[in-house]
Amino acid sequence: MRDEHNADGHEKSYLCIDLKSFYASVECIDRGLDPMTTDLVVADPERSEKTICLAVSPSLKAKGVRSRCRVFEIPAHLDYIMATPRMKRYVEYSADIYGIYLKYVAKEDIHVYSIDEVFMDVTRYLPLYRCTARELGERIRTDVLKTVGIPATCGVGTNLFLAKVALDVSAKHSDDFFGILDEETFKNTMWNHRPITDFWRIGRRTAARLETYGIETLGQLALYPYPEKLYEEFGIDAEILIDHAWGIEPVEMHHIKEYRSQNHSVATAQVLPRGYTFEEGRTVVREMADAVHLDLLEKNLVCESVTLTVGYERDEYGHVAPHAHGTAHCGALTNSLQAITEATLEIYDRTVEEDLNVRRMAVSANNVVGAGSGQMSLFDTVGTMSEAERKAEAAREAAVLDVKQRFGKNALVRGTDLLPHATQMERNSQIGGHKSGQ
Repeated sequence: MRDEHNADGHEKSYLCIDLKSFYASVECIDRGLDPMTTDLVVADPERSEKTICLAVSPSLKAKGVRSRCRVFEIPAHLDYIMATPRMKRYVEYSADIYGIYLKYVAKEDIHVYSIDEVFMDVTRYLPLYRCTARELGERIRTDVLKTVGIPATCGVGTNLFLAKVALDVSAKHSDDFFGILDEETFKNTMWNHRPITDFWRIGRRTAARLETYGIETLGQLALYPYPEKLYEEFGIDAEILIDHAWGIEPVEMHHIKEYRSQNHSVATAQVLPRGYTFEEGRTVVREMADAVHLDLLEKNLVCESVTLTVGYERDEYGHVAPHAHGTAHCGALTNSLQAITEATLEIYDRTVEEDLNVRRMAVSANNVVGAGSGQMSLFDTVGTMSEAERKAEAAREAAVLDVKQRFGKNALVRGTDLLPHATQMERNSQIGGHKSGQ
């Protein structure tokens, strides 16, 4: 069994804190309502009833409404408030709450997992505060509740995985909003827990693949007599699955802080409001190439290639064609609008079926590095431009970026952005694909 102690021999202690129904709680607080007793969902009323609810308040969950449900799935007899998403407001709340965390733990010991969830390594703080990890978690949770009114749940574990499981499986179903696990209590209480999808990193597809080997619980996974079969099925991920089945997690906070990805990319993706024709989709792809280009320009980055993925709408029988996918090189390290647009449209024209409606698409700029960190060879070209044209485009796009930064992304738009099926102007007013509330 791997060592779960620090250099001083003390057992490691981690907290995993989650803000309950965060978006819904913010909307309740801003309305002067109790987040725990108010029936509220966060969803865009301008979209169809098939739109997903971004958050469901705890009281609605208690009445059987599941998280991330679609609006039409909420029972008609329930009376509830529908709040339009305000992503900017949620970011503001999250930043304020992070400030509260910093009163107790240094940023070097905090990993922000999402807008509403963090991990904390509190091992070295417990002697300082002369308390247990549970008591420190309660102080932080109480401070958040008193300061901003948002209730929180807390998982305590001797490693990151156990803290996460304590949160997801124990704390969220506990009256006191706390869960505590070490390796022994994990085996005693979680080895027979079902469904196995309740555990971190085990989704429905992974669960289905495990089930073909007769594995439906973590206990069965830990004690499976033929681990070589799992390695054949899952590759290196089998080691993670088996470690987690035993409650083991070798990654610590300093590993997360020290990690640097070898490959970097800049990407944008969206789900379209309806099935788009080939030509309509081509307009949106052009907009997305423009957005990737401006993102690179703003960050002073260049890319080597572009990848496009396009998913189709389901047909009348519920079938969906395999997605279109491709990569094209830009000719050299560049953030040129023309080069990125040409590469993206070349993939689109080459891979997308003209007689199918498209519904989702993603564009990414690959092998991204800082501008000036790469060197062009004598054989490199940037799109179809001459050197003079490239310099003129660079000056023009720098001016466009300056206007957008000073007056907003929609202060200056391209003619195609005004087409009825274009999406970029709406997306410019969103955060994370949802309304900002501005």
